Amino acid sequence: MHPSVIRFIENALLPADIKGKRVLEVGSLDVNGSARPTIQRLAPSEYIGVDNSAGKSVDMVLDASQLVSKFGVASFDLVVSTEMLEHVEDWKPIVAQLKEVVKPNGLLVITTRSPGFPYHPYPIDVWRYTQGDIRAILCDLNIILLMDDPLAPGVFVKARKPESFKMADLSKVSVHKV
Repeated sequence: MHPSVIRFIENALLPADIKGKRVLEVGSLDVNGSARPTIQRLAPSEYIGVDNSAGKSVDMVLDASQLVSKFGVASFDLVVSTEMLEHVEDWKPIVAQLKEVVKPNGLLVITTRSPGFPYHPYPIDVWRYTQGDIRAILCDLNIILLMDDPLAPGVFVKARKPESFKMADLSKVSVHKV
């Protein structure tokens, strides 16, 4: 994981966003760093890391397409996904799952790679996202912070799910294929 991702997590997430809250990390396998230690220092009531492969920082092997069926709708105060979204074949149902498991007024934090970032197939590498793409994908959430990665092509976002959430139709949203 890029050091800038950890810095973003440290700066974007406040103690009030985490302390006593239920946190889900999607794509939690620690390949080259993890947001987990940073978040756990701020005392969440629960921290569950899921990934489609077992390994370090993975509490449960679970495909991201199964989040709602496993945990239910509106079950986490904070959902974090770092450096995962560019690695899924079909991002639209995964984004829908991420949005659905966040409670109303809860937070969704995503970091992902942008055009210009080198191909990195672990396990696959499919997509690149811009700020405009993320704005379109998360148009049904209230974006609190949206920025480019200052060290490498990538985009970071922190967004809040509104009380009156209605899932946006993402069928016409397109992103950059690798």
